[in-house]
Amino acid sequence: MIGRLLKKIFGTKNERELKRMMPIVEAVSAKEEELLRLTDEELAHKTDYLKERLSGGETLDDILVDAFAVVREVSKRTLLMRHFDVQIIGGIVLHEGKIAEMKTGEGKTLVATLAVYLNALEELGVHVVTVNDYLAKRDAVWMGPIYHFLGLSVGVIQHDVSFLYDPNYKTGIFEYLRECSRQEAYNADITYGTNNEFGFDYLRDNMKYSLEDYSQRPLNFAIVDEVDSILIDESRTPLIISGPSEDSTDKYYVINTLIPKLKKDVDFTIEEKTRNVILTEEGGLHAEKLLRVDNLFDPINIELVHHILQGLRAHHMYKLDVDYVQKDGQIIIVDEFTGRLMPGRRWSDGLHQAVEAKEGVKIESENQTLASITFQNYFRMYKKLAGMTGTADTEAEEFAKIYNLDVLVAPTNKPMSRKDAPDVIYKTERAKFNAVIDEIEQLHKKGQPVLVGTISIEKSEYLALELKKRKIPHNVLNAKYHEKEAEIIAQAGRAAAVTIATNMAGRGTDIVLGGNPKGLAADMLRTKEEYTPDEYSAAVKKAEEICLSDKQKVLEAGGLHILGTERHEARRIDNQLRGRSGRQGDPGSSRFYLSLEDGLMRIFGSDKIFRLMDRLGMEEDMPIENRMITRAIENAQKKVEGHNFDIRKHLLEYDDVMNKQRTEIYSYRKEILGTDSLKERVLDMATDAVDDALSVHCPESSYAENWDMEGFFDAIYGTFGIAKEFFKSRIDELKNLSTLRDIVIEAVHRAYDEKEHAIEASNLRYLEKMLLLQVVDTQWKDHLLMMDHIKEGIGLRGYGQKDPLIEYKKEAYETFEEMTYRISSEFLKRLFFIQIHSEGQLASVTQRRPSHVSYHKGDDEATVQTTVRREKKVGRNDACPCGSGKKYKKCCGRNA
Repeated sequence: MIGRLLKKIFGTKNERELKRMMPIVEAVSAKEEELLRLTDEELAHKTDYLKERLSGGETLDDILVDAFAVVREVSKRTLLMRHFDVQIIGGIVLHEGKIAEMKTGEGKTLVATLAVYLNALEELGVHVVTVNDYLAKRDAVWMGPIYHFLGLSVGVIQHDVSFLYDPNYKTGIFEYLRECSRQEAYNADITYGTNNEFGFDYLRDNMKYSLEDYSQRPLNFAIVDEVDSILIDESRTPLIISGPSEDSTDKYYVINTLIPKLKKDVDFTIEEKTRNVILTEEGGLHAEKLLRVDNLFDPINIELVHHILQGLRAHHMYKLDVDYVQKDGQIIIVDEFTGRLMPGRRWSDGLHQAVEAKEGVKIESENQTLASITFQNYFRMYKKLAGMTGTADTEAEEFAKIYNLDVLVAPTNKPMSRKDAPDVIYKTERAKFNAVIDEIEQLHKKGQPVLVGTISIEKSEYLALELKKRKIPHNVLNAKYHEKEAEIIAQAGRAAAVTIATNMAGRGTDIVLGGNPKGLAADMLRTKEEYTPDEYSAAVKKAEEICLSDKQKVLEAGGLHILGTERHEARRIDNQLRGRSGRQGDPGSSRFYLSLEDGLMRIFGSDKIFRLMDRLGMEEDMPIENRMITRAIENAQKKVEGHNFDIRKHLLEYDDVMNKQRTEIYSYRKEILGTDSLKERVLDMATDAVDDALSVHCPESSYAENWDMEGFFDAIYGTFGIAKEFFKSRIDELKNLSTLRDIVIEAVHRAYDEKEHAIEASNLRYLEKMLLLQVVDTQWKDHLLMMDHIKEGIGLRGYGQKDPLIEYKKEAYETFEEMTYRISSEFLKRLFFIQIHSEGQLASVTQRRPSHVSYHKGDDEATVQTTVRREKKVGRNDACPCGSGKKYKKCCGRNA
């Protein structure tokens, strides 16, 4: 009650915001006469003038009025379109990093040019995000003349090609779009593209091995068209780059055959405490003979060493029916603490494949995730984000909570005159469709165009078949060909036109009453292979006459009629369909036909209505028309929207955990790529590795007589390749922990210096960078797989009275910490053992790429049941359960 009273006195928040913007709109209009007197050249120079003001310390807000006025004037001169005052409001909303809700036909594509131009003056890049490739190309070419006039470059990114807008380029498949590199398209002042391509390019960049190869600049400002579709509908499914986990599984079988031929304590030694295996010098030579390779530590063969070590671990440290069981042709891990099976879990780093080869079962080589990100987390990385759509207000809460985006509803340029009739409800679906077809036939005879909305292709095809039986000409839209969709939807406003569309169809194109003359002219000339400009002009003139005549008929018939065949779960999808009618003050009408057998009606309250209809003795084809029922349906839709929001929020909470880790890994990669020398970092890693080995084999709390010196020397050899004989000659000096540490670190530094001398400092810098990136990418890939398995079963922790999200965060942290340890350990082993004899070998040290990489959107999250662990899992920083008194990561968990 008080809320309603305050709104009457002060107005709604939306009204207050519009009132605040009106003086800015008036200031833009006041500049119009002044700019009108400028020549084209003088007007074009305004870009340099505004950039100078920015470099002089002014902000974008300070130059907004001038920038918007310039764009409006240039638009009049190049496109013959003048921004309405309500479009200026839309531009302000976008510049302020909010969502502009503007009705269909209000010119959102033109609105975007205002905020795009203003923000492009900073020269940090502006991205305009569209829902499909066709709209990206269309909008870039359509709005390109404005930007080109003002001296700004425009790029377009597509799935497999990129373009720059060039008004002088009129050859090739796309007029005015000249092919260019991905980097050139992103380095343009303004870049058009789809949400998928922007997201995939971000992932691809973070898999590259040189900063010069990165396509994207830091993410600055994005305007998302159809923002509700991209940031809400598509946000549940992540973008995924995947590939085979290994190029071939044959290597595991090959290495498995040579493992029995390697002798314990001769070719390799085992560290029971750390569950680690170390290949001796003799073992390396023996393996070279068995594999028939000249040098096991050649860059080409360095991966073999890793697989041999994992094969040895599989054979000598992992036992059937103790560490794992074989069931239905699969290797299933046994939890070391609980003894329970862990279906769905796999050991990382090639160990699971080595065990599969040992037991002779099929090695799984499924596609594995190499990189992934959700749209939610991708778009939240932009410094500033804005969006526009015809339907956002119903999802305002979600935009605010997830993206920190406010929604502002802009008024229409002309008053809305569409008549929205109450829903009509039938007892059965058959009766509903009979009534729908009857109305279509009636309106078709009257000459009124009809746009029929269905919720599935199946329903579209059924309606099309029934209309065919009654010999009513019609068009059916689907999502297969975006260009054809746009052509059909553009002509959906012609007299007596009948167009059937699913919810996805027709976006980005206005339905003009009477039809689109240019589209009609192109249709007239379709039979001719070539035609002259004069023939085209004549066709356009004739088409304009036809469209004008048709428009008059349509206006007399009542404008475009929207006929919905079912209510959608979300109100905004229904509003999108309704919004196709009544653009720019045109007359129009809409009505939804429902049945008690529809999904939404069946779930929410159809029983009461069904019983009421039965009590009143109503026939199957007798409709109910009541605004109270329409309101009840809208309330049901609100409940479903709330439920779907909770699902998306829940998924985001889980993805936020992965996003922090993703950001850290990608920042680490960039840091590596941007560093000239990793020498200091490598020596720090080496020191940490020595300290780890000392804490396990020579603990400070133990007497020197009790130290496991043999195990320590083996560990140092296994990581740095320093033979134990070197230390044994100085055994008397090694009784003191501090001295022992200094001697080992000195030896490691000497081994590093020898490596640097052998292959030259500059070559070693390159080698370090490439090897560290390889290891990071391999371990990150395995980590993603591990996290997928953890997520699959984490929901069942709820049965143990534990919060699955908290449990997931704990496991994610521990798994990430383990991965960072493995990165350091694996990198040092590769660096100190690799042998380079020529420049050619150095050049061969490149990233391991899977043979086939696929780009796709993931499925909605699925729940897979796995075993619930009731006992506490030992964390890496917890005390080791073996009783040694050390941390688990320094003891039994060192290579877990």
